[in-house]
Amino acid sequence: MAAANKPRVVLLDIEGTVCPISFVKDVLFPYALSALPSTLAQEWDTLSFARYREAFPAEHAGTPDALAAHVRDLMARDVKVAYLKALQGYLWEAGYASGALRAPLFADVAPKIEEWTATDTTTTTTSKAAREGDDGEEGERGEAARVMIYSSGSVPAQKLLFRHTNGEPADLTGRIADYFDTVNAGPKMERASYERIAAKYPDVPVGEWLFLSDNVREVEAAREAGMRACVVQRPGNAALAEDVRGRLEVVESFEQL
Repeated sequence: MAAANKPRVVLLDIEGTVCPISFVKDVLFPYALSALPSTLAQEWDTLSFARYREAFPAEHAGTPDALAAHVRDLMARDVKVAYLKALQGYLWEAGYASGALRAPLFADVAPKIEEWTATDTTTTTTSKAAREGDDGEEGERGEAARVMIYSSGSVPAQKLLFRHTNGEPADLTGRIADYFDTVNAGPKMERASYERIAAKYPDVPVGEWLFLSDNVREVEAAREAGMRACVVQRPGNAALAEDVRGRLEVVESFEQL
């Protein structure tokens, strides 16, 4: 991406974009299911767990067995509802803290986040030198981009993931300016969600946002809202339809941006 086209905000999806889809489906989801029985047995009546239990529909929150059955059903059908996402984040927290969980970012992700959020130093001709016809030069500071996250996973779960990565540094939360999920922004395949996100930062024209996702419909919704948006095609992602590369920008690495 040329310097002149550098976005002021980079909005990132997670699954299939910054880390493999398999991490969520084959690591995080099974971990939550395995941790659920002991958590329900030990914490059902605790104040810390009450807010997660009470967020479930009443018909599924009466007993530990009923709640567990509902969770297993939702996860088997890959239903994305806020109360399930919140509980999953709570269950994952202990796994991240113990080191059992660590987010396997693609190799280009951490360096690119560092690059986006670093203040550029470019060499420019001073106005005085230009007026006098000299070759004098001085460094000029360019604006750093802001990196933000938009995922169907809850905001707390997003923060956990970026706090415990295989990147360098492992904790990338200091580089991330904001987080959005389906609760505070809306469904990811709807144009209005991207408009809502952009409206939170009126100082940045919507055309200076860059959204990156493996999901074609999400990319289309962001483009409808006025953002630049690219499809990210990573190893393990589903094959793209034949027409996608002809009508949308597709990258296989953040290094192509």
